[in-house]
Amino acid sequence: MPKTEIRVGGLGGQGVILCGSIIGKAAAIHGGKHATMIQAFGPEARGSACSAQVMVSEEPIGYPYVKNPDVLVLMSPDAYKLFAPSLKPGGLVLYESDLVHLDKSLPAGARTKGIPATRFAEDLGRRLVLNIVMVGFFAGTTGLLSYEAVEKAVLDSVPKGTEDLNLRALKKGYEYGRSGR
Repeated sequence: MPKTEIRVGGLGGQGVILCGSIIGKAAAIHGGKHATMIQAFGPEARGSACSAQVMVSEEPIGYPYVKNPDVLVLMSPDAYKLFAPSLKPGGLVLYESDLVHLDKSLPAGARTKGIPATRFAEDLGRRLVLNIVMVGFFAGTTGLLSYEAVEKAVLDSVPKGTEDLNLRALKKGYEYGRSGR
């Protein structure tokens, strides 16, 4: 597998950093791959731009910064505006379809797939798990990581007492990603 560059973008409070961390943890700790992650966020605790740069590879990674992502995982309109132009030609955009509206700023050949992750999270009883829905959607759509590796990474990463809710969110996103919708 060649190196896969991933950028997760959204707003502070949406769980963007945790989403990127779980992807990296699933790859490196539970998936036998190499991974790096760099995070960036504004000075405000909630509501400001936030992103995680994740690289996943079979080989050691010498340079951890994402320049032109193969995959964008976007949870806000601002993240779409900021990061869509940097997508590699033919890259994949996974987006929160109730919040992000696509336009013509994507590179040629870009593939897109949306999920109403916030709505799914609300249906599960907690809007905050939208990031875990997105992790499942990423895993189900890309096939880059096994479900088992992502499940273990989620269990390692979420607060005690929330495991069942988070696993239901993961499964919902994963099944939606696998469904081909």
